[in-house]
Amino acid sequence: MRISGQERQRYDCQLVLKEVGERGQDALRAGSVLVVGAGGLGAPVLFYLAAAGVGRIGIVDDDVVELSNLQRQILFTTADIGRHKAEVAAERLAALNPEVTLEPHTSRLRAASAPELIDRYDVVVTAVDNFPTRYLLNDACVLAGKTLVDGAVLRMTGLAMTIKGGETACYRCLFPEPPPPAGVISCSEAGVLGPIPGLIGSIQALEVIKVLTGAGSPLYDRLLQYDGGLMTFNEVEVARVPSCPVCGERPTVTTLVDLDD
Repeated sequence: MRISGQERQRYDCQLVLKEVGERGQDALRAGSVLVVGAGGLGAPVLFYLAAAGVGRIGIVDDDVVELSNLQRQILFTTADIGRHKAEVAAERLAALNPEVTLEPHTSRLRAASAPELIDRYDVVVTAVDNFPTRYLLNDACVLAGKTLVDGAVLRMTGLAMTIKGGETACYRCLFPEPPPPAGVISCSEAGVLGPIPGLIGSIQALEVIKVLTGAGSPLYDRLLQYDGGLMTFNEVEVARVPSCPVCGERPTVTTLVDLDD
């Protein structure tokens, strides 16, 4: 599809990149992404995907804006307190780029609804702060053969990894089972500096753009570790594990379940 004059102005700095160009911009416009979580990670992911011209973006978040969110969740303002995050995010992004189709979902992602919802999008992004949803997304994308861009933050550190369902190492290859609830420390308990999810979310947005356009090398079979205190990046190679419960040779996870029931 021909890129209009207005689009050329909006995406000028992307179009001149040889790694993107008109073909890549057309791929972004034709692409669809489901972002699960509109908080600290989801906000920068959503901002950059909408700004880049991804054609259709789904936003899943059942939470409402709270005052404590504003230190790091840059889509929201004080006036938004009490409103659904997904709906506010869709409004902000529509104002940023009216050419993008935005689909807010204000209910929590559950095992029963995940396959149908995920099937509607090309790429899925994990931008949550709880393990049940993280494992649900990993399992759903592996079983469906979807690409999942995962990210996590805590204190002054962050992680990012991209998973091509059924072809590359998945989250369970690293961590086969969720940790016990008693051993989980949330950001509200341990703390997190706002720029940390901003940085990891930006990396996740870049990964999505790379996957959709074919530019660069996504973080397949690689775990990127960031330490904001030391200002260091470390990359760890991750291989598919034959005994992985979901993508291994004899998988035990063949259907989706809600791990927080």
